[in-house]
Amino acid sequence: MKTIFSPDQLLHAPTKEISDGKLVPANEIPSRAEIVLEHLRKAQLGDVIEPRNFSLQPILKVHDADYVTFLQNFWQFWQEAERSEEEAIPFVWPVHGLRHDIVPEHIDGKLGYYSFDAGTPMVAHTWKSVRKSAETALTGADLILKGENSAFALCRPPGHHAHRRLYGGYCFLNNAAIAAQYLRDNGVGKVTIFDVDYHHGNGTQAIFYDRADVQFLSIHADPKVEFPYFLGHANERGLKEGAGYNHNYPLPHGTQWDQWEEAMEEACRAIVKFAPDVIVISLGMDPYEKDPISKFKLKSGDFLKIGARLAKLGKPALFVMEGGYAVGDLGVNCTNALTGYLDAVTVST
Repeated sequence: MKTIFSPDQLLHAPTKEISDGKLVPANEIPSRAEIVLEHLRKAQLGDVIEPRNFSLQPILKVHDADYVTFLQNFWQFWQEAERSEEEAIPFVWPVHGLRHDIVPEHIDGKLGYYSFDAGTPMVAHTWKSVRKSAETALTGADLILKGENSAFALCRPPGHHAHRRLYGGYCFLNNAAIAAQYLRDNGVGKVTIFDVDYHHGNGTQAIFYDRADVQFLSIHADPKVEFPYFLGHANERGLKEGAGYNHNYPLPHGTQWDQWEEAMEEACRAIVKFAPDVIVISLGMDPYEKDPISKFKLKSGDFLKIGARLAKLGKPALFVMEGGYAVGDLGVNCTNALTGYLDAVTVST
């Protein structure tokens, strides 16, 4: 299994975020990707390659042009506003009763207009990193199109919380959605996106919510008590042509393997029924018991089982890195998931 990664993805390096009403050290930091890369190389799962360059077109198939332009030009706007801070955090949003049809000219208005939380700082090189992260996912999709059975896009920053024109949850461009759309645009009939991150993939759900060609499934903490709070309930099943193609499996705090596995089996049955040509896995490592922002109780060995079960679906698989913030164990857990998949594929062939 080839791994795709670029050093440019390390350039987005915030030092702080707002969480639980406090300014705290950032969780989504460059060392997350570095430790995963270190463990993958030790495990010798396959070559590590750099992503190729893509035009903006595949990104603009998923994200609105004005939003992409904002991300591209953010640092220029920030400097023109004579801001000396090295990290930008929004503090006002166009919520219920406020207008959404006029984009503010002031940088603070723009930050709020294009975001949904205060926990996702932007810095000088954010755009360079997030574009390269999207190109990492696109390169992985290209490998699948060229006949590879699997690939791992080591995306960082992650992407599954990003909407068409909103960033948040550490995510700016929705890597999994961009890859899925690219697969569809290049001849793949049906694509499943299976999100196993601790947090609901609200952005991915919203992007494909009214479509029948891309199935979305997510196992995550119940949004009644966990971020992102406002999407991810079990009764969100899709709209219009997409009705019945969206599947959420919200689970309570304290969920252990047995309960998580039950949700995975239900999701796998829905995937088999949909019969996709390719599966994109939003691979979050934060259901882990020691993750600092998770309240699930999965152990390192459980990620081997997740990988093995995904292999049994018998479809080409693109793994796209999402969350996971227990940095010390992140490399082990991610390697376990991919090793479990590869070992099961080897047995079946």
